Order: sequence, then C-alpha cells, then structure tokens
Amino acid sequence: MIPTKAYAAHSATDPLAPWTFERRAPGPHDVQIRIRYCGVCHSDLHTVRGEWGDIAYPQVPGHEIIGEVVARGAAVGKYKVGDMVGVGCLVDSCRTCASCNDGLEQYCEGGFTGTYGGVEKETGRPTQGGYSDAIVVDERFVVRIPDGLDPAAAAPLLCAGITTYSPLREWKAGPGKRVGVVGLGGLGHMAVKLARAMGAEVVLFTTSPDKAEDARRLGATDVVLSKDEAEMARVANTLDLILDTVSAPHDLGPLMNTLRRDGTLVLLGGNVVPHDVPPAMVFVFSRKRLAGSLIGGLPETQEMLDFCAEHGIVSDIELIAAKDINTAYERMLKSDVKYRFVIDIATIGA
Repeated sequence: MIPTKAYAAHSATDPLAPWTFERRAPGPHDVQIRIRYCGVCHSDLHTVRGEWGDIAYPQVPGHEIIGEVVARGAAVGKYKVGDMVGVGCLVDSCRTCASCNDGLEQYCEGGFTGTYGGVEKETGRPTQGGYSDAIVVDERFVVRIPDGLDPAAAAPLLCAGITTYSPLREWKAGPGKRVGVVGLGGLGHMAVKLARAMGAEVVLFTTSPDKAEDARRLGATDVVLSKDEAEMARVANTLDLILDTVSAPHDLGPLMNTLRRDGTLVLLGGNVVPHDVPPAMVFVFSRKRLAGSLIGGLPETQEMLDFCAEHGIVSDIELIAAKDINTAYERMLKSDVKYRFVIDIATIGA
C-alpha cells in the first residue's frame, strides 16, 4: 500500500482539511503517479458539499491531475517511469459496452468510475481524487502530456478543456462557422480559445460588461450582453453552434433565437434545477437542436491535449497552495478567479 497525503472533505459542511490514507499498490496494468498539479473544478465543490447527491466521507476531490510516473506494473506498455501524464474525470468503466468499445468511456452504459466519488473495482473502496500527492490508475485511463505544455496550466485541460473540445469536434466547429459561448469562466474561457484555434468565429454571451475586453483577448470576435434585448436581436439567426457553460438555471429561449436553421445549443453546465425551455415550435420551424455533452473519452482527450500542444493552448490559472483550497472555493463561488485555480501539490504537508 502507498501512504498518501491529501486534503479531504470530512462532511458536507466542514472545510477541507489534511488527511492521510493509503492507495493500492500498482497491479500489472497500473501506473503509480506522483501528482504535481491538480485543477480545482466547480464540480469538486458541489460534490463535496453534497449538492449533487450523497457521497462517502472522507472524500478527496480533484479530477484535473498532472504528474509523473514513478512506478508501473509488469504489463504496462504505454508509459515508463519519468513520463509526464494526466488523469481526468474517470479512472475505469465497464470496458465492454458499445460506448466503451467506441472510445467514449464517458457514456459507459454500465456507468464509469469517477476519479473521486466512485468505487474502486480493485479494492471496493471509495475512489479518491487529485488533491493528493499520489494516485494509482490503470494505464488505459491515463493520457500523455505532450512536451511543451506547461504542466500547471495544462491541468484544467483534463476537465475544462475536454468538456469544451468534445462538442466543438462533434458539431464540427471550424472555418466558416459561428460559435457562441455562454459564460466566461473555467469552461467558457477554454471554449473561446479552442473554438478560435479551430478557425471558427467566436461570439461570447455574458451578463458582465467588464468581461468584454478579456473575451476578445482570449479570441472572441464579438461580445453580446445577454440581458440586453437589442444586443440579442442583433445576433438573431446568426450562430451555428452554442456551448452553454452556465450551471445556474436560465431561460434558453433567447439563446435558441440566435441560432440559424439547423443550429445546435449544447448544454455543458451541471445543473439539477431545470432550465426554462422554449416551446416545440421553436425547434420545429427551424430544425434547431438542444443537446448535451459530457467530457470526452480517452482517445479524444489525448487528441485534445495534442491539439493544445500544437496550438499553444493552456488554461489561464492562479496557482495556489493546498492550504488555501477553502478560500479558493469561496472565491470560486464569487467568480473571483481568472479562470481556474490549480493546486501546487508539493505544498501538501508543507
């Protein structure tokens, strides 16, 4: 067993605190990773505070993990000691269903095993995430971090990056396409960067006028204040695709009106309260679509990392010490970060 230092939630209401536990020893197909950086995702906060359902405590969050391989099982063929690798939102799946066979493990029909909040098949214990100094993962669920990517700034690519890259690829964002992005947070700022790198024209929808300058810096060619009816009317029937990154419930009708015929609005934000959805005629008379998308499978995640390396894309981050995670959570709720906190795991236990 591997002694592991971490920051964990011990209840839905207590602040995260230092905790020590044991990881399993690597099996034949496992790699042991010394974690260097872990991004802080909104879903970490919602999960440990019990807002997305019951979980087992203590719980170590974190699924934007980058680190170095320090040991491997005898049957591991993809990685060697010293390789820089990443682990995203899932660490296992059934591996036999149609989705898994298609490399779309995030849609596993038996349910994938989350990097935290799941159950380890090997031990029957709760999975624990990346706010820790070590993790052991089957090589199938590990990706290679390309040379040239700053590892700290690349950590959020394992969730925020792939969550936005996957729908952009699925709905063929590229030259000649106009892509809308709703919200300029951890997901939204990655969506703007990626869509622009793919050659699309990018329109940011925001409720905050002060985000316009930053949106253009990141690659947006237009910024629309979504609460301004005249602004929304200006872009009516002009967009091919919209990625909606906002988790809070909101009216989807005005956004649907900005889509061209055959346009698609894709929901990415996790939300347990229903959105206001326009009546059927909005869809029927212009063949518009309302869809959703969830992270990406392992092949697509590697493709995304390679794309980011080719185009020099990483997240805009604020690097923090592990002891500051509770302050980061409170700031994150106020949108007081541009645009992703990343924990320097070397500070755990310091």
